Amino acid sequence: MSSYGYRPGTIPTAIKNLLIINIIVYFGFEVLGNSFAISPSHMFGLHLFESDYFKPWQIITHMFMHGSFYHLFGNMFALFMFGRILEQVWGTKRFLIFYFVCGLGAALIHTFVLWIDYHSMNAAFTAFKNTPDPSLLSNFLSDHIGHANSWVYEFIDAWKANPDSVQYIDQGKMIFEKVITESIDVPTVGASGAIFGVLVGFGVLFPNTELLLLFPPIPIKAKYVIGVYIIFELFMAMQNSAGDDVAHFAHLGGAIIGYLLITYWRKNRKNFY
Repeated sequence: MSSYGYRPGTIPTAIKNLLIINIIVYFGFEVLGNSFAISPSHMFGLHLFESDYFKPWQIITHMFMHGSFYHLFGNMFALFMFGRILEQVWGTKRFLIFYFVCGLGAALIHTFVLWIDYHSMNAAFTAFKNTPDPSLLSNFLSDHIGHANSWVYEFIDAWKANPDSVQYIDQGKMIFEKVITESIDVPTVGASGAIFGVLVGFGVLFPNTELLLLFPPIPIKAKYVIGVYIIFELFMAMQNSAGDDVAHFAHLGGAIIGYLLITYWRKNRKNFY
């Protein structure tokens, strides 16, 4: 990569600082997490506006939070491998603009999708309150959490045997409402939206660069690897599987924003680089 100004043994300024901040934040919260009144992910992870945990700073801070070491490693590895090339081509300022615009755009699209789902759940709850039925509760749980605790299904079976019980109806409403509340209190963490923007940026600028994957162990052009990855994310997002805690729409959002931003910059080719 020497033709793009890369000097072996050096890491561009933005990439180095992003790596350091993300690593310090992850391991710092791993050590100090128990010192907070609430979990760091609730404090700094992104929540819907309707959640009691929402704070304005989460729009930025969620990009430096990660749910596991493997989550952190995957994002930081991709940032180092592909982001350093983009920073060497664009410069630090433009790369940081690109990185954060992709991350914020991903968060916006992901939040919008969650907001739609939240209001869909509220509409289902309104219908349930008008016509309380154990089957409606069972279907709702299957659609939104996949598999509940066994006692919930034991309760539903008992309710089916006594469908007019006021006690069962009230408890069913409480379960329904709890699922909705817990769904908006789940924090979104990670730099994945920005990272997908970086991947798309690399794929657009260097589409024919060959990448050597672990599987299959043969060189494949970047445009094919990244294209297949995005198609996979689109497929998973459309599945909308209950219990899937991966923010697929955030990944897609980062990819879309990255592509649109590069397209916009390319309109003035003289200043693109």
